[in-house]
Amino acid sequence: MEKRQRNKVLVAPAWPYASGPRHLGHVVGFAVPADIFARYHRLKGNDVLMVSGTDEHGTPTMVAADREGVSPREIADRYSRATREDLRDLGITYDCFTRTTTRNHARVTQDLFRTLYEHGWLIEQTTLGAFSAATGNTLPDRYIEGTCPICGFPEARGDQCDNCGNQLDPVDLINPRSIIDGSTPEFRETKHLFLNLPAFADRLRPWIESKTHWRPNVRNFSLALVDGLKPRAMTRDIDWGVPVPVEGYPEETKRIYVWFDAVIGYLSAAVECAANRGEPDSWREWWQTPDAHHAYFMGKDNIVFHTIIWPAMLLGYGRGGALGAGTPLHLPDDVVASEFLTMEGKQLSTSRAVAIYVRDVLDRYDPDPVRYFLTAGGPELQDTDFTWAEFVRRNNDELLANWGNLVNRTLTNAYRNFGSVPLPGELTDADRAVLDGVAAGFESVGELIEQERFRNALAEAMRVSSLANQYISDQAPWAVIKSDSERAGTILYVALQCVDNLKILFTPFVPFSSQTLHELLGYDGWLAGPLELRDIVEDDGSTHPILTGEYESWVGAWAPSELPAGQQLGEPRPLFKKLEPSVVEEELARMASS
Repeated sequence: MEKRQRNKVLVAPAWPYASGPRHLGHVVGFAVPADIFARYHRLKGNDVLMVSGTDEHGTPTMVAADREGVSPREIADRYSRATREDLRDLGITYDCFTRTTTRNHARVTQDLFRTLYEHGWLIEQTTLGAFSAATGNTLPDRYIEGTCPICGFPEARGDQCDNCGNQLDPVDLINPRSIIDGSTPEFRETKHLFLNLPAFADRLRPWIESKTHWRPNVRNFSLALVDGLKPRAMTRDIDWGVPVPVEGYPEETKRIYVWFDAVIGYLSAAVECAANRGEPDSWREWWQTPDAHHAYFMGKDNIVFHTIIWPAMLLGYGRGGALGAGTPLHLPDDVVASEFLTMEGKQLSTSRAVAIYVRDVLDRYDPDPVRYFLTAGGPELQDTDFTWAEFVRRNNDELLANWGNLVNRTLTNAYRNFGSVPLPGELTDADRAVLDGVAAGFESVGELIEQERFRNALAEAMRVSSLANQYISDQAPWAVIKSDSERAGTILYVALQCVDNLKILFTPFVPFSSQTLHELLGYDGWLAGPLELRDIVEDDGSTHPILTGEYESWVGAWAPSELPAGQQLGEPRPLFKKLEPSVVEEELARMASS
């Protein structure tokens, strides 16, 4: 049989800052949706490269270091490690989750910066920079708040107003203040290199207009920005970051803007991953192949960087410097941005000390119910509120009562009465109807995942599960077996086939329980295998850790399968735990005391 061509799919989740612990509002935007997309494409047999890492440069890390009286490196090391562990335990299947403090990343970043400068896209301007009155360090735009001069919102940030969405500079704010200590920033004249964004407007506009499949929040917001583009500074007055490879910008006082090097991370991590695999040029198959597909995942506050700034940088780089080697780099195909997740009515924000941290949740709850809630009740197209009452309800009334209940009663009856997959007799119309209905889910659920409609895709998987639940309720094998063991065996054979196929449909959403079920059904191998932390040695002998996995060995496929009659079943155990109502009061009390 001819081997099917494997499509190249780059999955690019946004780079989380290594300046503090990550909360649910972060992972609901960049991590969980990206992993659903990546797992699905891996099961489809496509060649997925999922890359990202911790964003460790710039003023966010410096501010955190100042608060604790330690070095930026110490902060970056601590929170990079914590983030890797959070993402591993949440089951996010990166091929290479690395860091921006690697030598590889600095080389790639400087190549793009130098090439943009040589092509004339970086222009020198003098501007007013914001500095902390207490430390003398640059204040990050996001750590300055004030009143928006456009809409009057009183808590606009220094780079963007979350109310009206307009780009801002800290100097634009009315009554600006540092959110660290409430002091008024000092504004001083300083020299920087600016990316000449207006020069790209005529190419960005038709490109964005052509993306009719983008989510409306992404496309409309991006188009609204194009006509008002201004040059944006790509250097900063700090000593923590990638050095500027241009004369007159000494590394003691100037470094590359953190968001310039963060978006380059998608490329540098692909380059690193190729080197780690011993195939140093293989990254080009994703980045310099026209029919590759690139999908980026983030929260809505990062849209501008991925639909305006990063595409402008790629266009300006053109056929490239040392890295590009005469071939253009691939522009984004999909930019998938979620809205905001609030917490009991308050906007999640690490800098504002309003958060439900990933580690705290994973210490108390299994990862699959968390992934389920963030998908089924997450802010895919509009802001959504996380409440503990809703978390408990969705776990008990949806995940456990529908899918978990189907698995439990099917396996319990089959194991108790047969011990293995029963040999079926002749199938009835009802048997064939439910088998066909479940098999059709591969197309309906898959189509929704490809459209990045993850909430609807999960709802469709639950609908298909309901078909099988209704079938086993109607057929009642626990009653039939008293008079007709052959028919009861056929019913359970059909139900087990449904469960086996549903296991695949649910794998992108709740992979840990799918793996458990895979084993209970008597299979070997990894359906949704483990991630691992691995140390990488760089060319100077230094090491840095990455999060990765061996996905080529996965045994699952996005297609109906046939569970063989006679296969031994494992002793059943519940896939999900019921959460007691007291959980809500306990969690609210914990929040109140923190």
